[in-house]
Amino acid sequence: MSTSLPSLELLVLQPTPFCNINCSYCYLPDRTNKKTMSEEILAKIFSRIFESGIGDDGFTVVWHAGEPLVLPPEWYGRACDILDAHNGAHVPVRHNIQSNGLLLGDRWAAFIRAKDFHIGLSIDGPRALHDARRRTRSGRGTFDGAIRAVERLQRFGIDFHVITVLSWESLQAPDLLFDFYRDHGIRDVAFNIEEIEGGNVQSSLDRPDAVPAFKKFLRRFIERMSGEPETLELREVAGALAVIFRGNDRVAVNQQTEPLAIVCVDVDGNIGTFSPELLGLRHSMYRGFTFGNVQTTPLRSILDDQHFRCVRDDIAAGVRLCAGTCPYFNVCRGGAPANKLFENGSFASTETLFCRLTKQALIDVMLEDLEFRLGLGKPTLGSSNSGHLGLGSSERP
Repeated sequence: MSTSLPSLELLVLQPTPFCNINCSYCYLPDRTNKKTMSEEILAKIFSRIFESGIGDDGFTVVWHAGEPLVLPPEWYGRACDILDAHNGAHVPVRHNIQSNGLLLGDRWAAFIRAKDFHIGLSIDGPRALHDARRRTRSGRGTFDGAIRAVERLQRFGIDFHVITVLSWESLQAPDLLFDFYRDHGIRDVAFNIEEIEGGNVQSSLDRPDAVPAFKKFLRRFIERMSGEPETLELREVAGALAVIFRGNDRVAVNQQTEPLAIVCVDVDGNIGTFSPELLGLRHSMYRGFTFGNVQTTPLRSILDDQHFRCVRDDIAAGVRLCAGTCPYFNVCRGGAPANKLFENGSFASTETLFCRLTKQALIDVMLEDLEFRLGLGKPTLGSSNSGHLGLGSSERP
């Protein structure tokens, strides 16, 4: 971990813990709670951020840890006004919302366009894959509502991305997923995996053959991207290429292991940092993962909190273990603390299912293809291997 305090990159705010659906893999513990963050808390959050100086280079507000569209657009309009009132230096601030889309009506679409919010939709692919795990509390599928949100954003001319959580069933269907995105005009895609974290104590991907299955899935999906290069962009491809072509003099910083690079504030004003997923979670080894409250705690002062130091030191120990044992260390710089804790039982640990799939397997597949295109290896993406990988022809090595 670096010795200097990093600049704030993400301010993760929980406008409400409530979610209007009940996904089987959700890790959030309090998603039936309909409490709303008060304007007093909002004002104190932004006051603390700007007085601390950690956000002076600009940052992104991520409205998260519940379904953000449960609250009306007017609430977010007021939140923006409160932020602006405290942002005397006119620091650039972006706003991101990740939503299941079911509550995205015309008023919300108009607000997103007018305020230039960036929005992502959580859609796990075609109906059978999506509705298997993304259901209402009464057990109904949510696919139709998610597709209506896609169509509404397209009608309003709003760019958006889609995050798909991959399960074991998803890994058997790369063509089905690719065709789904293409046929619905979804051009910006990201893959998460079904993680073991918080309230989600098991994953369909926690099996011995998960890595080869994940690699096979990626190879076929990237091959489809190669065959239809204008169809979509995949976050994982872009991220892997950035790592591969990053010069040795440009060392990446892992936001999740650096104090205050990510600041999380829950609905009551409690402050967290490191992995955003830790907000509101509990574990037998620690007394929670918040380190004060915005009403009483200046942000920099949490660095002196004894409980914070205990968590920080354990996370740093895990980073050192990764640096000393993992050949993929330069890919992720120590991994995600939340995954380490809930998979391995300790921050001071190394490899997880999350990193074996989303970091190691991904980099392996990308390097295999690059080596083939450089004449250094055999084809892995199929006999027609054109190796598009999201690069324009002039950018290929």
